[in-house]
Amino acid sequence: MAFCSDAWARNAALYEKTRDMPFNRELASGQLAEDAFKHYMIQDAHYLVAFGRALAIAAAKADDADGVVQFAEAAKGAVDAERSLHPGFMQQFGIDTATFEATPLTPASHHYTSFLIATAWSAPYPVVLAALLPCFWIYAEIGRDIHARPVRPNPYAAWIDTYAGDDFHALVRAVIASVDRTAETASPQTLAAMHQAYT
Repeated sequence: MAFCSDAWARNAALYEKTRDMPFNRELASGQLAEDAFKHYMIQDAHYLVAFGRALAIAAAKADDADGVVQFAEAAKGAVDAERSLHPGFMQQFGIDTATFEATPLTPASHHYTSFLIATAWSAPYPVVLAALLPCFWIYAEIGRDIHARPVRPNPYAAWIDTYAGDDFHALVRAVIASVDRTAETASPQTLAAMHQAYT
């Protein structure tokens, strides 16, 4: 079994727990409180910059030129996404620059971004990719799941459509392929570390 299929199967219960979170149910139904969405959006914007940093480190550690390009472009994409939130969603929902800059990371966001950056710096390339994979894959699958729930109109439809779209899913498939490729020649110890990082 390929690493990614195995990792998904091992963590299926965690995915289901995530999929069924009240936030995701309410986002899908359009009933999510606007303040909750604003809170999430601010945290996500902070997160994207940290995610971009971790991806840039992954690019520097890549074991071939294709990986350098793949993850350097992904890093640029994450930072570009953060920048696009400000004139887009944040403006739409009344979040000004001062409010964003004055809002720190929550403990959960801080711990997650710290984990990604620390892993990116300290771990071997295959483990770094395994740690970063859920950031792509879970967003894509949750986005697809929410998009499939036919509740329209939904004030958050544009946000949902971003992660359910073909472009994002193509990016995710490419990352999955890269993770599986690095896992093919990984030692048992590295594979175990990859699974731990993914979970």
